[in-house]
Amino acid sequence: MPNILILGGGAAGLAAGLAAAQSAPRAQVVVLERSPRPGKKLLATGNGRCNLDNTGIAPERYFTADPAALLPLLDAVNAADPLGWFRALGLYTRTDEAGRIYPYSNQAADVLALLEHHLAQHHVQLRTGCTVRTLSQSRSGYAVQFETAEGSTETLRADAVICAMGGAAGPQFGTDGFGTRFAAQCGGRTEPLYPCLTALQCAKPNKTLAGIRAKAAASLLDGSRVLAAETGEVQFTDYGLSGICIMQLSGHLAPGRGPKRPAVELDLFPMLDEAALTALFAARVPLLPGKAPADFWTGLLNPKLGRALWAAAKLPEKPVDTLPDAAWQVLANAAKHWLFEGLTPCGWKQAQTTGGGLLLDEVEDDFQFKGCPGLYFVGETLDCAGSCGGYNLHWAFGSGILAGRSAAKRRPAPAPRKKRKT
Repeated sequence: MPNILILGGGAAGLAAGLAAAQSAPRAQVVVLERSPRPGKKLLATGNGRCNLDNTGIAPERYFTADPAALLPLLDAVNAADPLGWFRALGLYTRTDEAGRIYPYSNQAADVLALLEHHLAQHHVQLRTGCTVRTLSQSRSGYAVQFETAEGSTETLRADAVICAMGGAAGPQFGTDGFGTRFAAQCGGRTEPLYPCLTALQCAKPNKTLAGIRAKAAASLLDGSRVLAAETGEVQFTDYGLSGICIMQLSGHLAPGRGPKRPAVELDLFPMLDEAALTALFAARVPLLPGKAPADFWTGLLNPKLGRALWAAAKLPEKPVDTLPDAAWQVLANAAKHWLFEGLTPCGWKQAQTTGGGLLLDEVEDDFQFKGCPGLYFVGETLDCAGSCGGYNLHWAFGSGILAGRSAAKRRPAPAPRKKRKT
């Protein structure tokens, strides 16, 4: 039976190790993890609740340089049925109104404990504190050199190697982009890495709004062109904008193919068109005789947010019933087209996942590296970043399962023949 080596003990790596052992019970499967314990980033997903899948998996929920190459890979991941695989392991789940799927206990630690239990049941060896250094290929398979937790250098040989070393997002969880650099060392073509699913810094943030949240429609612009739009809760911060809908937009800021002049436009009243909002504002005026602009927002917006919007509309600080009728159209326009410019993604520490990585057309449908039988790249090492909501773990678990099952089918390379004595 084959010797299978998994590099990385995150979501994709643990799934790969267990799937390989399930498919080839007599195989020797070893997982090497750099951190003191596996699954550190998995424990933090979904705010510790582990949003492990979504009922709305679709190609348009993923960011990649090659959408055409994504299609067959995502089809394969869907066919692997990561959620069904987990349920067969004994995980009971719940689904919220947005299609996000969680363990019923709402505890990410339970998902990790379940995986560790089954890995132990299938005699998968899990070694922590191991830092991979090099990989070499020969007729007899692969050799991986790594530094052990004790500081010594060791080499393991394998018939199949699955690289699941993640991206650069979340360095506090032990990631640094080594997985993609490793893919490049193996001869793979890569897209530049960038922080994905992260908050956005603005050139001129309004620090007085820090901590305020508001429902809004957020559009990503390149000049006057709308590239993408999301609706949800926007969180104002002392550096710019955050919230799930803002983080979704950050996925479109890929180096070299993102907008040259990115800006976010907020619509604070997405349920009303501009004419209806103008009428709403105008109808409030007779109810507020002699009142200051701050009083105008009672029941509509947070007072601080309202004052900032008033300033953005450049309306005078006068009693609202002294302003001309045209003021309410100006204010309505500002409320539906509030522009935030000079955007840059926040750094790796705040990013939930990594954009960029090994190009998708470098792997087969089972995630085997083309031209290198028995070598696989899965999860965040690849140029595929999902939206918020379980899409990334669906990809991680599914790609790991597929690679593990494929690796389990490999036959050990025959030992070299001994030379005859003459």
